[in-house]
Amino acid sequence: MRLASGFFMTSSHSRRPSGTAGKAGQTRAGRSARSASPARQSGAPATLAPVHLAPDSLGFALDQAAQAVGAVRAGAALPAALSNAFASLPHELASVARGAVQDIAYRTMRRLGTVDWLIKQRVSKAPPAHVTNLLACALALLVDDEAHAAYTPFTVVDQVVRTVGARREIAFAKGLVNAVLRGFLRERDQALAAAQADDVARWNYPQWWIDAVRRAWPAQWEAILATGNTHGPLTLRVNARRANAADYVQRLAAENIAATQIGTHAVRLPTPLPVDRIPGFLAGDVSVQDAGAQIAAEILGVRDGMRVLDACAAPGGKSGHLLELADIDLIALESDASRAGRIGENFARLGFAQDDAAHPLRRARVVIGDAGEPQAWFEGEGGEGGDQRFDRILADVPCSASGIVRRHPDIRWLRRERDIATLAKEQRRIVEALWSLLKPGGELLYVTCSLFPEEGEAQAAWFESSREDAVRLDAPGQLLPTAADGAPADRPADHDGFFYARFQKR
Repeated sequence: MRLASGFFMTSSHSRRPSGTAGKAGQTRAGRSARSASPARQSGAPATLAPVHLAPDSLGFALDQAAQAVGAVRAGAALPAALSNAFASLPHELASVARGAVQDIAYRTMRRLGTVDWLIKQRVSKAPPAHVTNLLACALALLVDDEAHAAYTPFTVVDQVVRTVGARREIAFAKGLVNAVLRGFLRERDQALAAAQADDVARWNYPQWWIDAVRRAWPAQWEAILATGNTHGPLTLRVNARRANAADYVQRLAAENIAATQIGTHAVRLPTPLPVDRIPGFLAGDVSVQDAGAQIAAEILGVRDGMRVLDACAAPGGKSGHLLELADIDLIALESDASRAGRIGENFARLGFAQDDAAHPLRRARVVIGDAGEPQAWFEGEGGEGGDQRFDRILADVPCSASGIVRRHPDIRWLRRERDIATLAKEQRRIVEALWSLLKPGGELLYVTCSLFPEEGEAQAAWFESSREDAVRLDAPGQLLPTAADGAPADRPADHDGFFYARFQKR
């Protein structure tokens, strides 16, 4: 779901790994991660002066990535932290540095437990925050053995020491940084072996998260945590109005792009590409969407002429999929006006207008409003006369986003254990409000991208028992995140973690 397009270096010692993927699900995670305010570290990160380093150097990328890591430690989501960092740079600098900065920042988030443990073992007194974050970013590059590393150890150490020296306010720490990194390299194997004895250092999640996953999934917890530390694949959804997945795989093969069909409309690219290089993406032939997320529209069972609500719609991936499957009257609801614009952009790329004379049954409207307070936006929607309630409601509610951490590794460090109860309360508020908008005989699909039963099966059981007019229908239930070689035969391969429950109104 979103790393850099490549590395760059001024040193001949660097290695250049292959490019990485576009952004599948990034904005969804942003909404979920911010839906309940996590506890923040005290104080915002200090504003640092511009550093005088070549923008195509590893040192510059390390400095920018370390600032983003500091922002996450202070409570910011990593995509927002990176956007702010790039916005503060001249355009030409941002375009040069973007790929490597993103890659280092995301690597560090995936390895934060390990690198923080290593720093604590080697530094008796905490250095300035930016020094700590530079050490974290450097160690995140050094924990890989040299055969698989993005850069040689010499390059990493040299560049981070130069970076510390280039900042007058922390230049005194050059010797410390050099000693810590070189000391780690001398004892690398022993240090990493010792880290395995500490849960947080081994698994790279907060202790409460590790305990919660172990408690919920005692047979699978290790595989779940390990999968969350991998890179999510670039998965595409083929627009059913334009082609089918098998035909699109052949189209890619004709352009020498390897791909595999992994679901009804899902195609996975083993080698990720920027979206502007994916055949047909800009024309709306395909969209980026995780295979597990694609299940939502497929099981909702929309048919031509239905009135449908996507209740928490941004950035519009599931709404677009619904419109690809049938000519429906769709309302895409989003509480955040700034994020609602993304829905319209996606509709435009896919070719769905608000009113289309060629398809009189199809309407695609974006509405700003709180799904839990329909009285503020529902009245009068859909025209005069008749029952304006919905045949289908997709309730893709705000959640912990614990099922998509391989794409958004900062989420694990932003969440707090107490957030889960707060989110569960919000989920119930939304679903209870939406139920009144559903026609008798209609169906509501409850969805979270969570691994925690408090946001999944516990919510479904509560709703089924509390509503006499709710009949629970077949649905996948909890989908645990799987890699390509670990997916059940009857499920799409290589997907994130989701929960699905479907209810019909008597």
